[in-house]
Amino acid sequence: MLDCDAVMRQLWDYLDGELTSEREEAIRAHVAVCKRCYPQYDFERTFLQALEAARRSHSRPDVLKARVLGALRAAGFAA
Repeated sequence: MLDCDAVMRQLWDYLDGELTSEREEAIRAHVAVCKRCYPQYDFERTFLQALEAARRSHSRPDVLKARVLGALRAAGFAA
């Protein structure tokens, strides 16, 4: 089992799914029982979920594309 320092150093990588399955399982097992690490894990997980939700709700590439093309046309760069 990993110690708290090792878990904290790898927590973002864990949440981003960038670790091996063995390392992910070790971190998952540690966080499930560690009263020191779980609050930090929960905060970082919630933070990433909030970022993803904001990205989805504010992502409008079609609107941005239309604005950019409109600005280019107005400046005489696009037909």
